[in-house]
Amino acid sequence: MVLARVIGTVVSTAKAPQLEGMKLSLVEKVTIPALQGTGEHVVSFDAVGANIGEVVFCVSGSSARMTEVTKGKPADLTIIAIVDSIDAHGAPVYRKSEESS
Repeated sequence: MVLARVIGTVVSTAKAPQLEGMKLSLVEKVTIPALQGTGEHVVSFDAVGANIGEVVFCVSGSSARMTEVTKGKPADLTIIAIVDSIDAHGAPVYRKSEESS
């Protein structure tokens, strides 16, 4: 799994029929513990309805096609969870509730 932050959306009007109605998000991988962007941007299918600014878990490869949303689709990266909190080395690193205030 990869930690990333949703930084935008991607719109594609011309696409394979099996991709109709699927939400595409632009995500940037982040570092631990600072949650700073790495500069690596990728497009991901969104299986959970993540919003811009949220920290998310993404899976790639065959795991990206194991959600109800992406089953049987040509997915290589899928957002599978929105992160609520992260602790590293016994200390809090990220709390979603603190970031949104």
